[in-house]
Amino acid sequence: MSLFQAMRRLSAAALLVALAACSTTEVASVEEPPEQPMTGQTNDPAPGFENVRPGSKEDFILNVGRRVYFTQDSATLDSVAKTTLDAQATWLNANPSWLLKLQGFSDDSGSQSAMKKLSQRRADAAMAYLASRGVNADRMWAKGYGNDREVRDCTDRSCKVQNRRVVSNLRTEKEAD
Repeated sequence: MSLFQAMRRLSAAALLVALAACSTTEVASVEEPPEQPMTGQTNDPAPGFENVRPGSKEDFILNVGRRVYFTQDSATLDSVAKTTLDAQATWLNANPSWLLKLQGFSDDSGSQSAMKKLSQRRADAAMAYLASRGVNADRMWAKGYGNDREVRDCTDRSCKVQNRRVVSNLRTEKEAD
């Protein structure tokens, strides 16, 4: 049994004990909330994000997503990466004033030179996919950083995947990079 399951059972048991200890038979009248779908979704933005403007960097980060991940030693886009890139292409095509810098990264599973080349191939793959979805190639550029900018410095395989990524960063002008 997981810790989460154990805590749920303990909470349920505590609730039953508390209810059994009640000695009143009165039932309080409670006004029913308005009917809402049980999806866990609301139309209200999360606290602190009420003023995010459509077409802004924040809109892109929060509502589209800017990271795609890769398997070890691969620059092949999987279906999850393509779904994220499809959303990015739709957003970029609707917001043509933004430029896009695609930054490729790798883990430490090879030589520095090999990882830099792999990270460049990853960034190039993401850029080619976006171009195939109608994003003007003149608005984009790709740069591989190898494993110079790891998200996590770790030996565990499940954590290294965070370093095998491409990050899409919006820009207002092209960098000399």
